[in-house]
Amino acid sequence: MVVGILSIQGDFEEHKKALSELGIDSIFVKYPEDLSGIDALIIPGGESTTISRLVKKWGLLEGIQKFEKPIMGTCAGAILMAEYVLNEFDEAEDISFHLMDISVKRNAFGRQIESFETKLKFQGKEFTGVFIRAPKITRHGDAVKVLIEYQSSPVMVQQGNKLALTFHPELSPDALFIYEYFLSLTG
Repeated sequence: MVVGILSIQGDFEEHKKALSELGIDSIFVKYPEDLSGIDALIIPGGESTTISRLVKKWGLLEGIQKFEKPIMGTCAGAILMAEYVLNEFDEAEDISFHLMDISVKRNAFGRQIESFETKLKFQGKEFTGVFIRAPKITRHGDAVKVLIEYQSSPVMVQQGNKLALTFHPELSPDALFIYEYFLSLTG
């Protein structure tokens, strides 16, 4: 199994380290041809507007939208996976990849100085959720399953083989099992 990590901007190195700890091979994805031969794709946190612009500029958008294998987006990656995106001023932004039937509001948990860690639970296991300028999932369609909530807001959702997380599992050593769940979606 080889996992591709979108490596245009953001914390892609941390995802590679987390996968390495699990013994999973990964490659950095920068160009459309990098999408062939991978079994799953991670869209990391970072600056969502920058990632969106570069994905479009470098011709990756169509390949990502047609990628039928599992995709996991964390923080900015979750924003990009959404169908509809609002900024912190409630203005619509055209940066999404339209991969999941969710709406997301950027920086909804607060700005950089309001970043935080909290205990979350998934599949009976407790772990540390790291929220950095975290978005909030404000709406989800019927085909979307809420897997984890924090303060009555979804923070990890699934639609088919796609996962969107508003937190950073790559920054929590006790959250590696989230990757195992993601990789189980490869069938």
